[in-house]
Amino acid sequence: MSTKIPTTVITGFLGAGKTTLVRHLLAHAPKGKRIALIINEFGSLGVDKDILAGCGDETCREEDMVELSNGCICCTVAEDFIPTMQALLARPEKFDHIVIETSGLALPQPLIRAFNWPEIKAQVTVDGVVTVADAAALAEGRFAADEAAVDAQRRADEMLDHETPLGELFEDQLSAADLVILNKTDLVDPETLKTVEANIRAELRPGVGVIHARNGHVDIGALLGMGIGSEDDIANRPSHHELEHGGEEHEHDDFDSFALTLPAVEGKDQLLATIEDTIRRHDILRLKGFAAIPGAAARLAIQAVGPRVTAYFDRPWRADEKRETSLVVIGESPLDHAAVTASLRRAESVAA
Repeated sequence: MSTKIPTTVITGFLGAGKTTLVRHLLAHAPKGKRIALIINEFGSLGVDKDILAGCGDETCREEDMVELSNGCICCTVAEDFIPTMQALLARPEKFDHIVIETSGLALPQPLIRAFNWPEIKAQVTVDGVVTVADAAALAEGRFAADEAAVDAQRRADEMLDHETPLGELFEDQLSAADLVILNKTDLVDPETLKTVEANIRAELRPGVGVIHARNGHVDIGALLGMGIGSEDDIANRPSHHELEHGGEEHEHDDFDSFALTLPAVEGKDQLLATIEDTIRRHDILRLKGFAAIPGAAARLAIQAVGPRVTAYFDRPWRADEKRETSLVVIGESPLDHAAVTASLRRAESVAA
């Protein structure tokens, strides 16, 4: 029996529901199971870590959460990930499991390969790679580069030989998967869902399972204890980047992100309407953050994927926290920072 610490890598496109899935996992993990969590945040605000730390479960201990915010984890394996793993493994108490939530822009293959580094391989193994896919977004054609019809067009037109970066990234995340969570299935009608699932299955290796989920709620038994050892099967997880660029270092020049703060907003409805309008006007891929709503004792957590904006009060403000609205905006490069900021500032209180 292996004495290595199993690690679950959770990947997926922007806003697919990775953080929601991780929060569900932490809240429903077997009692007494000590889990370390590595979060690869994209952007300058630690939004995901705050959401997870706010779950209130004993598994979500602050000291067991590590945030990597210096860039996409696949680009900073040597600088950030390896030292982080070494620090976790050096702790006196052994972890029962490690969970890694990658950035929505991360290529999984370089991360999986890092588990073959001598410093890591002797003590840790990849229990499985879980890719979260947004069924509703796929049904809307937001990732059309992965549809069979577009593949046919590519074969017919040499000008379309190179897929869009978004399509390549999504396919790489599917290629690396040992399990796919097709999330937000409640937002898609049954017939469309069948088509979405068929398109995804066409990209998967034989034997990779697909599970339907709503709000990231899945049986924890399906996520932990797969025992795949994915790092030993890297050859069967091809990456567009490595095939086309020879494995050279990559940068996410096709994506741009920035953070902004609004000292005060008029109200919840105006803020959410302003965010939705800004997303549509500026083709923003992802927006997330926390808002201080006048008269509300709790902070408002905001998650937006494309035109869909969701918000909920996640926990009361702490006495040592500054009550302000902090948002991270992610889109395809170049984002017009000034125009997006000006648009979002329309939600500010006139008295601010």
